[in-house]
Amino acid sequence: MATVLDIGVDLGTASVVIYGKGKDVVLNEPAVIAFDRDTRNVLAVGEEARRMMGRTPSNISAIRPLQNGMISDLEMACTMLRYFVGKVVGKRLIGGPRILISVPSGVNEMEKHRITTSLFETGARRTQLIDRPIAAAIGAGLPIGEAYGEMIVDIGGGMTDIAVISQGQIIATNKESADKIGGDAFDDAIIRYIRRKHNLLIGEPTAEDLKISIGSALPRNEQFYMEITGRNLISGLPKVMRITSDEITEALDDPLHDLLEAIQAVLEKTPAELLADIFETGITLSGGGALLSGLSEAVALSLKVDCHVAEYPQECVARGCGLTLENWSEYGRYLNDRKKRR
Repeated sequence: MATVLDIGVDLGTASVVIYGKGKDVVLNEPAVIAFDRDTRNVLAVGEEARRMMGRTPSNISAIRPLQNGMISDLEMACTMLRYFVGKVVGKRLIGGPRILISVPSGVNEMEKHRITTSLFETGARRTQLIDRPIAAAIGAGLPIGEAYGEMIVDIGGGMTDIAVISQGQIIATNKESADKIGGDAFDDAIIRYIRRKHNLLIGEPTAEDLKISIGSALPRNEQFYMEITGRNLISGLPKVMRITSDEITEALDDPLHDLLEAIQAVLEKTPAELLADIFETGITLSGGGALLSGLSEAVALSLKVDCHVAEYPQECVARGCGLTLENWSEYGRYLNDRKKRR
């Protein structure tokens, strides 16, 4: 029998992170699934499936079933989630885990219902939802229950959830905004830049490697370089090229500008007293996108507000779900369904 009892799940566009009650983070894998197009049989999930992206024959797809904060393949999303949960929980002889899950805000109510009910196939005795910004804020250690304004910017792969929270309630958010830029937009900008400037076609994994390895929101004091291989669009042949960190900073300028505008738009909707609180305590960044070098400094410089990155930013949402399970009397009232069963 598995030792992990209750779990908090962050079903993200780029990765799935699971926090085991009393166990800390027990799983962090890419949100990728590979399957046969004809039979729909699953061939690989997680890291193994990610390594297959762009390298499969025509009858096999390696995809991320969530794109741009929405579900593109509901069946595969549920299959992938059940696999990860089953991997953590294992087989149970008695009872089952209580699962608290956070999904991207672009997922509709029908899809949320399908996801939560599908988890009962893993043996879950109960599944509940929590808003992503609330979970991220709890995981970042923000005192969201106080009558004080806190701003969380959770930068996921497909979208960014921005929220001002006070007394456990979301006061201002970008939830209804059409522009929900995420980390994928930064990768796409790098792909377009390399293609336009160097006539070189690269894939998403290479663009992500460039962003992580030498990317920065602000120009670096020291120049960094990275060699990449792509397809020359003129000759059609493979070509190796050295890319500089300044080039990646230039490539990221447009999506960074969009992100800053989205944060500013939420600030403009925030009541004056809460806005004063945020100017005093600053903005907290979470999510995998928060790891981009120089991003917090760029936000602070542009918006004239202190900004810092949460500890373990990529794990904040899952940690928030797990901490809610561990401190039900304190955080249970922030759940979507408002139920407080212990």
